[in-house]
Amino acid sequence: MSSPDSTLSIAPIEDRDVAGVIALWQRCGSTRPWNDPAADIALARRGDNSTVLIGRGDGVLAASVMVGHDGHRGWVYYVTVDPDRRYLNFGRAIMSAAEAWLRERGILKLQLMVRKDNAQVHAFYRSIGYYNQETVTFAKWLDGREPTP
Repeated sequence: MSSPDSTLSIAPIEDRDVAGVIALWQRCGSTRPWNDPAADIALARRGDNSTVLIGRGDGVLAASVMVGHDGHRGWVYYVTVDPDRRYLNFGRAIMSAAEAWLRERGILKLQLMVRKDNAQVHAFYRSIGYYNQETVTFAKWLDGREPTP
C-alpha cells in the first residue's frame, strides 16, 4: 500500500494497460454484465472526443477514468481507485485530470451518473465540488434488449 504522500502519474491508456484496467474496474465493482469493458475501452479510444486516463502510484495501476464529450458536455465513466489505495487523494487526482482533459477541448461542463444507493460515492463527488442536478435519466437499448438498471 502506498504512503499518504504518494503521487499519481496520469497518462492515456495504452494497449498494454487494457487488461489491467479491466481488472481494476472489476475489482472496484464498476462493471455490469450488460456492458463489455473491453468494447467500452475500444470505443473510447476510437475517436478524438474520448479516452481512458490511468493513474499509477509508485508505478502500480491505481486509478482510472473514462472521459469524453458530445461537443457540448463532458461525461465520465468508470471512475475507479484501487480499494487498497483509497484515501490517498487518487480519486481527486484522476477527476482533476479528466476535468483538465475536457477544458483543453473547450468543454466547460462535466456531468456524471451515480447510482441512487451509492451514498459513499455521492459524498466523494460533493467533496470535490459536484452537485446533484435533480434530473431523471431515461435510457433505451437500441439493439432491442430489455431495460437494465
